[in-house]
Amino acid sequence: MTNEVIRKRLLIDGDGAGDDRRINLLVKSFIKWCNSGSQEEGYSQYQRMLSTLSQCEFSMGKTLLVYDMNLREMENYEKIYKEIECSIAGAHEKIAECKKQILQAKRIRKNRQEYDALAKVIQHHPDRHETLKELEALGKELEHLSHIKESVEDKLELRRKQFHVLLSTIHELQQTLENDEKLSEVEEAQETSMEVDPKP
Repeated sequence: MTNEVIRKRLLIDGDGAGDDRRINLLVKSFIKWCNSGSQEEGYSQYQRMLSTLSQCEFSMGKTLLVYDMNLREMENYEKIYKEIECSIAGAHEKIAECKKQILQAKRIRKNRQEYDALAKVIQHHPDRHETLKELEALGKELEHLSHIKESVEDKLELRRKQFHVLLSTIHELQQTLENDEKLSEVEEAQETSMEVDPKP
């Protein structure tokens, strides 16, 4: 992005609308000062040269400040971009983990169905005491598995919400970057327009 901005400014200044114009004016003022016929005219040309030099120094300082600011912004954006990449990678890992938990919940449900079928078969056995004990154990295990299933579903729902918030944040960040870039271009265009317009 910085290279593109510099390229645009060079293209604009190449026509003499920026620092090149001031330097040309400075050279012309110097030549006129050298060829001035009177002390009053020489002093006038001298003041013009000082004014043009001040404008060049101000423009150079301003350009350096903008360049430093752009460098800091680029570093900040790089840091944010890396943080977003890490967040996305973490979200993918969490989603993969949730998928594993869903598969586990499905296996638990399948086992539950098999336990139900087995319980029906056991009920036909003559030893009712042992059958009741097994049914009681199966009931506790089913209850435990049901709690696990509910916990997995709650975690999955939470991960989905977190991922949605992450995607929204990424979208807002992209929009902010685009707006910043457009605003920078508008400010540069305004500065260029002010430099091109001759001062009275």
